[in-house]
Amino acid sequence: MLSMIPRFRQILTILLIGVVCPMTAQRRLSLDSCLVMALNNNKQMGVAQLKKEMAVNMRKAARTKYLPHVQAMGGYLYSSKTLSLLSDEQKSKLSQLGTSTVQGVGQLMPNLAASLTPAQAGQMANILNGEGQSIVNAFETNTHHIFGATMMVSQPLYVGGVITAMNRLADLNEQLSKQSAEAVRQNTLFQTEQTYWNVVSLIYKQRLAEDYLNLVKKLDEDIQKMIAEGVATRADGLNVAVKANEAEMTLIQVNDGLSLTKMLLCQLCGLPVDEDILPEDGEEHTRQAIEKKEVTGNMFREMTAENRPELQMLETTIGMTQQTTKLMKAGNLPKVALVGGYSVSNPHVFDGFHRELSGMWNVGVLVSVPVWNWGEVAYKTRASKNATAMARLEFEDAKEKVGLQVSQSRLRVNEAQKKYNMAENNIRKAEENLRCANLGFKEGVMTSTTVMEAQTAWLKARSQMIDAEIAVRLSESDLKKSLGVLTVNQ
Repeated sequence: MLSMIPRFRQILTILLIGVVCPMTAQRRLSLDSCLVMALNNNKQMGVAQLKKEMAVNMRKAARTKYLPHVQAMGGYLYSSKTLSLLSDEQKSKLSQLGTSTVQGVGQLMPNLAASLTPAQAGQMANILNGEGQSIVNAFETNTHHIFGATMMVSQPLYVGGVITAMNRLADLNEQLSKQSAEAVRQNTLFQTEQTYWNVVSLIYKQRLAEDYLNLVKKLDEDIQKMIAEGVATRADGLNVAVKANEAEMTLIQVNDGLSLTKMLLCQLCGLPVDEDILPEDGEEHTRQAIEKKEVTGNMFREMTAENRPELQMLETTIGMTQQTTKLMKAGNLPKVALVGGYSVSNPHVFDGFHRELSGMWNVGVLVSVPVWNWGEVAYKTRASKNATAMARLEFEDAKEKVGLQVSQSRLRVNEAQKKYNMAENNIRKAEENLRCANLGFKEGVMTSTTVMEAQTAWLKARSQMIDAEIAVRLSESDLKKSLGVLTVNQ
C-alpha cells in the first residue's frame, strides 16, 4: 500500500500540470492575425459598414424618383348640418304648389275654376303638392355623412434636372461612405501594427534587461569573491551592487510597460485585456531579418492620389457640391408632371343627387413655372459654387500635404535603414569589447569599472539595435499609411 503512494503522487502531478499549463500558456499571434482581429473588433468599422448600407439604401431610394408614384387617399366627414340648395321659404312654397296653383286658377280663370268640382280641385291640389314635395325631397342633400376616396398616379416629365442631380448625388454619397470606411480601415491597421511592433520591441528589451541583469549579477559574484580574497575593495563591490539595482529597476519598468502595451493590443484585437499573448515576431527563432533596401525618388508618389482615402473623399466632396449647385439652379426652371387618377364619393351628383358610391376617371398635365422669388435661387446657387471652390482648395492643400508626408515617410524609412546598419556594426564592436573586458578582468589586467563600462556599452548597443529594427518596421508602416496601401493578408 505504501509503495503506491509515490505512483499516486506522480499521477497527481501529471494531472495538475495538464490543468495548469493550458491556463498559463501564452497565445501566439502573428501580425496578420492581429490585424484581422482588430478589423473585426473595431466598433468604428461597424459604424462605417452601417453608413455604407445606409448610403446604398439612399441611392436606391433616389432611383425611384424616375418611376411613377401611386397614392391612395380616403376619408369620412360628419357634418352637424346638411347642405341645402333651397331656402325654407322655397321648400314651403314647393310643398304647397298644388294649393297655390288652384287658388291662382280660381283668381285668374274663374270660369275654369267654376267648372271644377271641389273634389277635382282638391285632387289637383294634392297631385301638385306631391310633385312640389318630390322636388323638395330631390334637393335634400343629407350630407351629414360624406365618404370619399381617390387614387392618384403621378409621373414627373421634367423637373429641371432635379432627379438626375439627386441620383448622382446619391451615387457620390455611396462612394464617399466607402472611402470613409477605407479611411477607418487604414487607421485601424496602422494603429494595430504600431502597437504590435511596440510589444515586440518591449519583449526584446525585456530579454535584453534580463541578460544585462545576469551579466551584472555574475560580475557582482566575482567581485564578492575577489573582496573575500583581498584583491578587490569594498567600493568596487558597492559600485557593482548599484549597477545591479539599476538593472533590476530597468527590468521592472520594462515589464510594466510590456504589460500595459499588451493590454492595448488585446483591446484592439478584441481579446481579454489580461490574456497573456506573445507576438510571433517576438520569438527569436521566428524573428525576420530586416531587408536592406532604400526607398528612392518618387516611386510611390503617383500612387498617393489614387489610393489615399482622405484625398478620394475630398475629391468626391467636390463632385457632391457640383451636383448641389445643379439642384439649386433647378429652382428657376419649370416643372412638368403627368397626373391621373380615379375618385369616388358618397353621396355623388353625377346624375342628380344620390346616396350611393360612384366615381370618375381623370387625367391631366401639371405645369409649374417659377416667376419671382426675390433672387433666392441665385443666392443659393452662388453659395453652392462657393462651397465647390472651398472643396477644391481643401483638396489641393491636402494633396500638397500628403505629398510632403510621403516624402518625409520615405526619408524616415531610409534614415531608419541606415541607423539599423550602423547598429549592426556597433553591436559587433560592443560584443567584442565586452569579451575582451571580461577576459582582461579574469586575467587581472582590467578593473571592474572597465568591465561595467563595457557592459553599459554593450547594453546601449543592443538597445539601439532593437530601437533601429523596430524603427524600420514602424517607418515602413508609416510609409504605407501615407500612401494608403496598408493591407492585411487574410
